[in-house]
Amino acid sequence: MDLEVSPALTIPASELGWRFSRSSGPGGQHVNTSDSRVQLSWDVAESPALSDDQRMILLARLARRLVDGVLTVSASEQRSQLRNREIALTKLAGLVAAGLAPEAPGRRATKRTRGSDRRRLAAKGERSETKRQRRRPPAE
Repeated sequence: MDLEVSPALTIPASELGWRFSRSSGPGGQHVNTSDSRVQLSWDVAESPALSDDQRMILLARLARRLVDGVLTVSASEQRSQLRNREIALTKLAGLVAAGLAPEAPGRRATKRTRGSDRRRLAAKGERSETKRQRRRPPAE
């Protein structure tokens, strides 16, 4: 089953690598016998599904998550391997979509309002007064 990340990008099923292992956590004896934990890998560096621009963007933005150009996600939240497969596909699609999303515009610097300055100084004065009242009176 191909993974549709966006209308412009679909990752063919042949490029996805699956690994299954035993999952930790609740499940009793069932967890000792079934390989319900799922690891899904996709080779970003070598994928023909990506354009060169998309590849460069993903390699830069997902650099911390990549190992030799391969993006891996795992899922072991559910007892069912099928459900964990769906979760892993959703996680991978989300990561790739977020990596390819355009960057948000930078924040525009603004001035503090007069009211916010007054409130800040009033709070400072109150705090100062509280601390001043905690001091020992001067010795005479």
